Amino acid sequence: MKVTKSWLSGIFAPLILAAMPLGAAIPAHPGMLNYVEGQVRINGQVVTNRDVGTADVRDGQIVETGQGRAEFLLTPGVFLRLGDNTRIQMDATGLTDTRLTVLEGKAFIEADYLRPENNIRVMVNGSVTRLEKNGMYRFEPGAPQVAVFDGRAQVTENDRSVDLGKGREANVDHGLQTAKFDTRSDANDPLYQWSAVRSQYLAAADIQQARTVVVNNAGWYGGGWYWNPWYAMYAWVPGNGIYYSPFGWGFYSPFTVWAVPAGYFHGIGGYHGYAGYRGFAAAPRMRGGSGRR
Repeated sequence: MKVTKSWLSGIFAPLILAAMPLGAAIPAHPGMLNYVEGQVRINGQVVTNRDVGTADVRDGQIVETGQGRAEFLLTPGVFLRLGDNTRIQMDATGLTDTRLTVLEGKAFIEADYLRPENNIRVMVNGSVTRLEKNGMYRFEPGAPQVAVFDGRAQVTENDRSVDLGKGREANVDHGLQTAKFDTRSDANDPLYQWSAVRSQYLAAADIQQARTVVVNNAGWYGGGWYWNPWYAMYAWVPGNGIYYSPFGWGFYSPFTVWAVPAGYFHGIGGYHGYAGYRGFAAAPRMRGGSGRR
């Protein structure tokens, strides 16, 4: 398997190496396609799961979905997910300057590892939202709303800014009026449910990748994106410690993967164990919000 450079968000090492899929020409970076279902176009070109690992959205390019969904990498440990009939523009794809505009539809961002050096901003209807903490965020220009399921964000419109914490949303067309919302209200939303499933599979890919590093005693270049051929997508592997997604799934570094509870095994296509969906011991529910334990 060819080895090429990929990015690390840690402050001590600016680069890592990541295994790339056969034929891949692009290292993992913000804007990389990581999963796709249904009708999705990048800059007018149809993409499918066969393009994962080679396709990306570059500065100024547009992503459009019809009856389809897509997941993109932002900074390591941060994922952008688009629902049906959604259109975004990727404005900047730097590790310290990551910007996008949600033009139509609905987008979620899952942030499992947001560092101070990262500067992720999302534009909706003229407002700018800066993510400030690990969590789960919804952007919906048709509502028009920015909502924080977990985490913290600052929303700026013209000369006014508001801070949003867990369970708060802002109307970005009416002077940034804020209100509480029930974070369980999206439980039946298709994009929310799909995001929960994607978070589960990403955690599974991470644990497999971390165990592979331990067993092979090779292929470890620090935390970042690693190509997982069994899942045909990039896995985020932390450099150390254990981190949790807003859905409660655990992401383990090779130094902590031994802590995955016994009684669970990892197979191609996901976890298998005694418990069902959202009940895996390998990813216990969080206490006190997302982030590192």
